[in-house]
Amino acid sequence: MQFDSSKIMTVKELADYLKVHASTVYRQLKLGQLPAFKVGSDWRFNQDSIERWVKEQERAEQHKVLTPFTAS
Repeated sequence: MQFDSSKIMTVKELADYLKVHASTVYRQLKLGQLPAFKVGSDWRFNQDSIERWVKEQERAEQHKVLTPFTAS
């Protein structure tokens, strides 16, 4: 199995990829909401895992939009 290091992103690269500020990435990390791993003290992100995470977020948002509000 060959490892493709081009699919590993830094915080800055992920922020650019998601079109958000790096502080948003750090906030999501602190909340445990992003798939990530550490190399020493630096966070790294596997692009395939991020793409799956994005799809999961999109499905969750669609579900929220499609689920009608019911008053209790």
